[in-house]
Amino acid sequence: MEITSYILFILMTVESGGDINAIGDDGKAFGAYQLHAAYVQDAADYANQHWNHYDAFHITEASQITRAYMARYATEKRIGRPVTVEDICRIHNGGPNGYKKSSTDAYWAKCKKVIEDNNLWEKIK
Repeated sequence: MEITSYILFILMTVESGGDINAIGDDGKAFGAYQLHAAYVQDAADYANQHWNHYDAFHITEASQITRAYMARYATEKRIGRPVTVEDICRIHNGGPNGYKKSSTDAYWAKCKKVIEDNNLWEKIK
């Protein structure tokens, strides 16, 4: 599944309400998508880029990082079935296997609310 601007909007809205300068999780999560250093490094390794944690404060780079992370982990081959928006949201929140962790259920509920409140279901299929 392509990581469209609609999907990025969902993640950004849930994570920070769109605040590119947000710092959360006791200072460990940066930017609009609330990226952790390990997430950034993982995406950089996969994409052969030189991103660092502070790139999470720059929306263009943060979007590229998020797309690279999903290109690595949110794949049909890896999951064993077509990838859904739910999978993407839960992987973003819970790591590579977040799509199957019950700890990401509440995060997915927040994402669904953003989807419903913004009438995005048809745009993210």
